[in-house]
Amino acid sequence: GRDSQSMKAAIVELAHQLNGKLKTLTVDHGKEFADYQAIEALTGTQLYFAHAYSPHERGSNENRNRVLRRFIPRRKPIEELSDDGLVQINWYLNSRPLKCLNWHSPIEIFLLNLRH
Repeated sequence: GRDSQSMKAAIVELAHQLNGKLKTLTVDHGKEFADYQAIEALTGTQLYFAHAYSPHERGSNENRNRVLRRFIPRRKPIEELSDDGLVQINWYLNSRPLKCLNWHSPIEIFLLNLRH
């Protein structure tokens, strides 16, 4: 869902799965983050809000969105994609080496940090 209750449940589940490794989240002002105080209380994770109309404050996110648009054009309902299709897109995005990660992939960095 795209409502605050669904987002809260998803973030709480993610925080639980990461076993205390989720430190902060930077989010936009969408309605799905309306219950941000409950998320902070339930997870111990600090949420930060980017300023409205300031995409430069979420540069990595905007860059990933641009790459994502190769697979999912604007206004195409995500529900039209199969679960396998979404997994393939996710794998492509997270296994691709990035300059900002010293040419490591996001999944490599994630797994490395999960161990510590």
